[in-house]
Amino acid sequence: MASYRGALIGCGFFAINQLHAWRDAEGVDIVALCDRDPERLAHAGGLFGIDRRYGDAEQMLRAEKPDFVDIATTVASHRPLVELAAKMGIPVICQKPFALSMADARAMVEACSLAGVPLMVHENFRWQSAIQAVKTRLDGNAIGQPFWARVSFRSGFDVFSGQPYLAEGKRFIIEDLGIHILDIARFLFGEVTRLNARTRRVNPAIKGEDVATMLLDHASGLSSMVDCSYATRLPVDPFPETLVEIDGSTGTLRLGAGYRLTVNGPGGQEEVDLSPPLLPWASRPWHNIQESVLAIQRHWLHCLHNGEEPSTSGRDNIATMALVEAAYASAASGQTIEMASI
Repeated sequence: MASYRGALIGCGFFAINQLHAWRDAEGVDIVALCDRDPERLAHAGGLFGIDRRYGDAEQMLRAEKPDFVDIATTVASHRPLVELAAKMGIPVICQKPFALSMADARAMVEACSLAGVPLMVHENFRWQSAIQAVKTRLDGNAIGQPFWARVSFRSGFDVFSGQPYLAEGKRFIIEDLGIHILDIARFLFGEVTRLNARTRRVNPAIKGEDVATMLLDHASGLSSMVDCSYATRLPVDPFPETLVEIDGSTGTLRLGAGYRLTVNGPGGQEEVDLSPPLLPWASRPWHNIQESVLAIQRHWLHCLHNGEEPSTSGRDNIATMALVEAAYASAASGQTIEMASI
């Protein structure tokens, strides 16, 4: 594979994971960093030995002319930065949340399409090795034709102490977490035709919903339940694992807590431990997410090299964002939402 020169904009908390993963990926060097905060910029640059540091994104892109740019900033800055890179003909990988609105998302996709440059969204959960293993079993017809499924993330983990802003938004769990679980459902079972959702706020100290239950009709005929909770108290909290149950025409698949996969199909029963590896720079229990960052970035480099559209392209992400909008619309109205209307 060719060697690529990348630049990164945004040196906050999660960007450190991205820089670790870029260092582990093959055929790539992050040659320059940009951040408006001099302290964050100095910290990241010193930690990874990157001397070319900028406070202005346009100045960096014009001076460095990178092969791609990794945008790891907050969501409000994504559209201007993506459009800037597109105008300069630079491929873009962009952190999630991708956009503030569907209009912004479509504008970014259109800008990159017109410029002829790839745009990938830095989604995490579908790239976790356990979820990828489930997809491999389904593609291998391990349980025949799936007809029912549940994708679940239920925890009592205190996400607010480390990210207090999450307690302030009128939207919470569907927008912040549910987008990942809905994306897993699309990834595993295909596009959605109809969606019905119910939400609830259990924690009185927050403004948004912390419980969501969504029923999805997929074009394949499969029905799936996607449920998310940060109000569920369990004796052993599985955070941050996503659990999956699938019934098929010739068997069943269960991805349970502790990354235990059980497949019961025509070929017998398979039981396997899918615990993700603990990378040298990772820490439990976040290691499944951190491992997925490296998988994402390797996929990006593969697509750049082969001229392929990334699996989590900007265009693909619009379909997942549409599910989020449909879920909020359904929860507010009590009605089933036809996805063709979003």
